[in-house]
Amino acid sequence: MQNIIIIGARGYQAKYGGWETFVTNLIKNYQEKNVKFHVPELTNEKEKNKTVIEKEKVSCLQVYSPSVGFVTMFIYAIKALKYIKKYIKENNLENVVIYVLGCRMGPFYPFLVHPLKKQGIKIYLNPDGLEWKREKWAWWIKICFKISEYCMVKHSDFIVCDSKAIKEYINSQYKKMHKKTTFIPYGAYLEEKGTKNEIVKNLFKKYKLKEENYYLIVGRFVPENNYELMIREFMNSNTKKDLVIIANVEENKFYKSLLEKTKFDTDKRIKFIGTVYDRSALLYFRENAFAYFHGHSAGGTNPSLLEALSKTKVNILFHAIYNVEVGAFSSLYFSKKEGDLKKQIEKVEKMEEPTRKKYEKLAKERIKNAYTWKLVVEEYKKIW
Repeated sequence: MQNIIIIGARGYQAKYGGWETFVTNLIKNYQEKNVKFHVPELTNEKEKNKTVIEKEKVSCLQVYSPSVGFVTMFIYAIKALKYIKKYIKENNLENVVIYVLGCRMGPFYPFLVHPLKKQGIKIYLNPDGLEWKREKWAWWIKICFKISEYCMVKHSDFIVCDSKAIKEYINSQYKKMHKKTTFIPYGAYLEEKGTKNEIVKNLFKKYKLKEENYYLIVGRFVPENNYELMIREFMNSNTKKDLVIIANVEENKFYKSLLEKTKFDTDKRIKFIGTVYDRSALLYFRENAFAYFHGHSAGGTNPSLLEALSKTKVNILFHAIYNVEVGAFSSLYFSKKEGDLKKQIEKVEKMEEPTRKKYEKLAKERIKNAYTWKLVVEEYKKIW
């Protein structure tokens, strides 16, 4: 029996972001009788700490961490890895692989993994994107993330990158470490279909939406996802269609700054509808969008981009190396140059149906040839 422990996501089947989506879908599609998965889960309930909950044959280790902003995940990751050593011993686990997601643990990492390595346990790391480049962080936090990345790459046995560009960065930046690296992306589904359920009906009614009559953005509400750029360009366009934004919008500093700079509240076409966690409802929004904007400028392969390519007819992506790597010739691109996205909107507005279908076909072929979960799982089986 092989035991694979995945650390770094908030949990298995958790309704959050990229890591949680990845963990759930990787395990769901793995299907090997002789493999057992163990996933630490973040809990804010002290009494659950160090208990184990079984979910679909996955052992979910409950790890308590207080809710203290961005530091929460840092504390949680360290506590989870520390607990893993005891958990392996208590359960007599053999043939163990530990897969760490993200570079959060910094200088604590070597002290946590070296005792595990002495037991013959292999430590795999997925560094994710370049966290230290994200605009939302203060300069000192960026320095901390950069140090953390260095420590964690140095003390891991094997580096898995979900983007070819990240793999090239690791090989170049840490050349003297001679680290084994490989590229394995996220996956997406082509066969899934959305439904116009009650959630969709209520949102369509509330915001006066119509199928094929809105542009769509889905993503975390953070500066590096270029919300200001996309909203400003959309407001300058003459389209009569709506802009639907599905994001974790909170009236925080970024929201207030964005409102002050763009005055998007004066444009009735722009509609922030909050988060949509219901899978079928979210797919329906994607399938029936006129076009999709993807503004992510940091990170590696983004799950929401893969989902867009698998579902949305026309995709307009920010011209970042990670997005071009994924979208290739299946998508349109825009830069930060004033009027660039506006031109793409005008282009799509004039696009005839055969051309729209051509882009849809190219996008789905891109997923089929490189980003299905079946392909992703086969690559993980090779390295594990």
